Amino acid sequence: MNIRDAKEQIKNAIVAYFTRDEYGEYKIATEDQRPVFLMGPPGIGKTAIMQQIASELGVGLVSYSMTHHTRQSALGLPYITTKTYGGKEYSVSEYTMSEIIASVYDMMEETGVKEGILFLDEINCVSETLAPAMLQFLQYKIFGRHRVPDGWIVVTAGNPPEYNNSVREFDTVTWDRLKRIDIEPDYNIWKEYALDRGVHPSISTYLDIKSKDFYRVESTVEGKSIVTARAWLNLSDMIRLYEQNSISVDEKMVEQYLQDKKVSRSFANYYDLFSKYRSDYRIDDILSGKAGDDVKRRAAAAKYDERLSLLGLILDRVGNDLRQNYYDEQILTGERDIFSRIKAELEDPSASASRLLDDVILTKRNELETGKRANSLSDDKRRILHGTINDLESVRKSLAEAGDPSGGAAFDIIRKKFNEKRAGYLDHVKMIDTELENMFIFAEDAFRDGQEMLIIITELTKGFYSAHYISRHGCKKYFEHNKELLFYERQNEILREIEKIDL
Repeated sequence: MNIRDAKEQIKNAIVAYFTRDEYGEYKIATEDQRPVFLMGPPGIGKTAIMQQIASELGVGLVSYSMTHHTRQSALGLPYITTKTYGGKEYSVSEYTMSEIIASVYDMMEETGVKEGILFLDEINCVSETLAPAMLQFLQYKIFGRHRVPDGWIVVTAGNPPEYNNSVREFDTVTWDRLKRIDIEPDYNIWKEYALDRGVHPSISTYLDIKSKDFYRVESTVEGKSIVTARAWLNLSDMIRLYEQNSISVDEKMVEQYLQDKKVSRSFANYYDLFSKYRSDYRIDDILSGKAGDDVKRRAAAAKYDERLSLLGLILDRVGNDLRQNYYDEQILTGERDIFSRIKAELEDPSASASRLLDDVILTKRNELETGKRANSLSDDKRRILHGTINDLESVRKSLAEAGDPSGGAAFDIIRKKFNEKRAGYLDHVKMIDTELENMFIFAEDAFRDGQEMLIIITELTKGFYSAHYISRHGCKKYFEHNKELLFYERQNEILREIEKIDL
């Protein structure tokens, strides 16, 4: 099973486990909920999909690696207490609360989140002293004398024994307590995620050419060879930061992530070529419609890997703008609702616009901090919250500079700030429309109806932000090259809605 299908299976199981009856009780009792067990090679994205699921379901996430736990930290420490039986007092041993169980209760107290996922990684690598207690935990959700709270689903993960010498093979009784899901690396599935995450185009285009280098975990005569999905993502982030700080990306840096000499050398060489293409082709000129005939002729005559690199550069630049447009749209829509509520409340002469804004800002900050602590905040949601808070604070500052007026005077300031935001959004839409138009014109002139056009259409269709944009605002050239899509009737609907927004 690939990682996308595994995510769907886990998500469906969690939704089912959260289902309640007419009395508010879970239809499947906590002790009858089989924990999910993800079996797959390292670095494939097991932890990442748990974060995505928690974010999408709006529940908490507590994660632990079981290799770090001893019997004492997992079960709790023993202590002596006294109890009375039949009128006689006896000394008995009890256990403090498990660190793992306590962390779940801590999150519930700190965030108010009552449902969530307890994710225990590398569970088949627990120490020998802890192994017997794991069977009890998997069956009854109990560590020591303390139970996982109702509403918290247990998901576990581990590596097959060929990847980890510490793996302990589960017996039949243990396997019979688990929902087992086996996962294998799949580059095409990973690429869909990578596109939306903004993976560096040098990586995505390199792996399009050499997909066999996507995942390698093996022993060779030269030692361990380790290249994982996690490694490519981490390398992508570092390349972005190196470029931002004008630091040279070389083989020495690459091999710190891609721990295979052939793969790291191959990618480092490709990155050098990729950087040269970026300099030669001047992406800004292409997207502004200023690409000369010499650039188009070079692209037409280029070899496949050079064409692929060029497309990666163009799509990456457009993709960044599409991602930002999505954030701006979500922020704008949210602020429209906020300001509409404030307008209604300002009908009360005693209402203060500044105090109302302060309350909203505090609420948004609490939402941001709670989401961070609960590990249930997606990167998109985090960025949208930050952007909203920054905008609201800017409006609050304008009110303060005007002497904190009330009523209509206050709302005139709010309306002005909102209309400035909306105007910037509409200007950005026009810029993206121009970029998309020029991208297609360049591809038509340079590649005619070759497979490069198919790549462009495919990437725009698969990408979340590009598909979202096209479904909202349309793209004439996109529909010309892909007439089977059904978005055309709605291509300007959302744009008209934005233009009609009036506070």
